[in-house]
Amino acid sequence: MDLSIKLRFRPPSTTTSLYWNSPITLPLKPRSPVLGPPRQNPAFLEIARTTRRQTVTAKLAMKKKRIEGVSEELNLIASQNLDQAPARRRVRSAFVDVIQQLDHPLFKWYDVNSRGLAIFCKSWKPGPGVQIKGVVCFCHGYGDTCTFFFEGIARRIAASGYGVFALDHPGFGLSDGLHGYIQDFDQLVDNVIEQYAKLKERPELRGLPRFLMGQSMGGAVTLKVHLKEPQEWDGIILVAPMCRISEDVKPQPEVLKGLLLMSRVTPKAKLFPQKDLAELAFRDPIKRKMGAYNVICYNDRTRLKTGMELLKATEEIESQLEKVCSPLLILHGAADRITDPSVSQFLCEKASSKDKTLKLYEGGYHCILEGEPDERIFAVIDDIIKWIDIRCSTK
Repeated sequence: MDLSIKLRFRPPSTTTSLYWNSPITLPLKPRSPVLGPPRQNPAFLEIARTTRRQTVTAKLAMKKKRIEGVSEELNLIASQNLDQAPARRRVRSAFVDVIQQLDHPLFKWYDVNSRGLAIFCKSWKPGPGVQIKGVVCFCHGYGDTCTFFFEGIARRIAASGYGVFALDHPGFGLSDGLHGYIQDFDQLVDNVIEQYAKLKERPELRGLPRFLMGQSMGGAVTLKVHLKEPQEWDGIILVAPMCRISEDVKPQPEVLKGLLLMSRVTPKAKLFPQKDLAELAFRDPIKRKMGAYNVICYNDRTRLKTGMELLKATEEIESQLEKVCSPLLILHGAADRITDPSVSQFLCEKASSKDKTLKLYEGGYHCILEGEPDERIFAVIDDIIKWIDIRCSTK
């Protein structure tokens, strides 16, 4: 969940390009104009007609929170079933005119992985004539996408001289797969290894320092990637990593036993107990409201198999913390009630890395990169850039 910032910093030198007609988002200012439907957008007209006929969509609309500042037609479109990637892409297209006020088009493409799934990928690079100092590859969190909140973060890092690359995990964002469904957590890990291995072979990136960065669930993916290929990265950056799910959001043991049995029968069912994570993730209420514009995020109940895979992954990671040997930067909000900051402390102590840094931000919630006051957000991003700068200067 891996999320956005209210961007005051828009580096004019960062290069942008559009390979697919679907821009990426920047958050609106607190006062959001009421935006009418993009009448000239063919995708919008097609979805609007279809949506009006579907009573199922109307029922879903009653369950989903209304997006403030957009028309009722767009709210109805956003409420449709997003289980399959084509539906998520159509909804995204319908929001093009709205998103253009939040977003700026950048490099993006689809790559078919070894399992035959189309994986959505993006990149941000420094401006023309600026030599790339290193590569930062990002893994987003549960339910999220690299096309919304991460946008401003990536642009700021790119403006500091780095090539930044991101992808949507299978089943999330614009990538193929049942929305929010994780059949096997290691499939996410293997997909990251496969996709980023291709990037490493690009002539302009070959030989540059490489850093893998993961947020929340993406932090767990990052750690498992490192454990599978410990010598492939020059450093790993973990933001509120999911090394253990907090007891505040984890079901009770007796409930978990029942969920485990049910997951074997109906793995895709959306039955995992869930709290309002937005309240726990964002400290700033204005930024919390901006999350509604991330229309393709997965915010329904967790699917049974997905929930069990997340728990299994954290248990596996927690049992192997001493095997973490890469240069390590861990950043965590001290008041995080979604992923446990005490486990980040434990990771820093147990990791065999000789170069390891832990930064705890007092009062910080889960989304320290997106949901905090502005000055805190920029401080966290600058901490990441400074850490990378130092390690690139010694290469």
